[in-house]
Amino acid sequence: MTSVGMIGLGVMGLAMAQNLMRAGFKVVGYDIDPQRQQSFKSAKGSVARSVQALAGKADVLITSLPSTPALMKVCQALADSEAQQLTVIETSTLPIKDKKAARRILSPARMVLLDCPLSGTGSQAQNKDLVVYGSGQAGAFKKVKPVLEGFSRSQFYLGAFGNGMKLKFIANYLVAIHNAAAAEALVLAEKSNLNLKLVLEAIGDSAGQSRMWQVRGPRMAASDYSPMMSMHLWQKDMGIISEFIADADAPSPVFDQVRALYSLAYQAGYGDSDSAVIHRLLKSMPHVPMGDTPTPG
Repeated sequence: MTSVGMIGLGVMGLAMAQNLMRAGFKVVGYDIDPQRQQSFKSAKGSVARSVQALAGKADVLITSLPSTPALMKVCQALADSEAQQLTVIETSTLPIKDKKAARRILSPARMVLLDCPLSGTGSQAQNKDLVVYGSGQAGAFKKVKPVLEGFSRSQFYLGAFGNGMKLKFIANYLVAIHNAAAAEALVLAEKSNLNLKLVLEAIGDSAGQSRMWQVRGPRMAASDYSPMMSMHLWQKDMGIISEFIADADAPSPVFDQVRALYSLAYQAGYGDSDSAVIHRLLKSMPHVPMGDTPTPG
């Protein structure tokens, strides 16, 4: 495989495409947004005029899409194309039932859909610091693994289709909690009149560190809430995870508390900001006894 089609050239898709080109793959991209198409052209990528045209130019396709309707539209366009026996690596964070519906659309055209969500932010994607949670046909996964290696640092095969999304939900479950914990700890450090630069370094070298402390801690300390993962998308993910938890009938008291905080941040008008903006929200809150509902000051 030398030619890869990238459908969706947003923050994640563009970064993956650039890393694949650096790894020696020819990448042809497509996005409905002309500005994203131009960004890819500026990165010396080739842009197809449509999904169908892209399908005829690639050995394997990758989809990085924001919603279920976008995935369904793309899969229907692929099914209506003349391409045959393509493998589609689906990397979006979407409900499992919707990915299964997309797989059914592609099946008559003898196209294989792999469920391969990613763990990592947009900035991590730029640095090839992504982890792939792959599931679906084992043979197809093995076949496309060199492509996965072109844009990620680790790849896990988890078996039956949908298992990738299950692990992605669990990973984001922890990200939600660790992100909120990092924000809360930094606010405590600031109110304790500690040097935040030293706090970041010292905690980062201790048992209290986490990946969110490493990735978002410095941004929180600098009050940099520019979006790696916008709150619009984060709210969508929180809803999907909540449905997954309910279906599994699992207890989630900590997650439920932090989800309420993200909802407060979203309702406060921070939809275009990164999920790190929960730090800004917490800075505006007074101390309240356990069990009371916190509100911004």
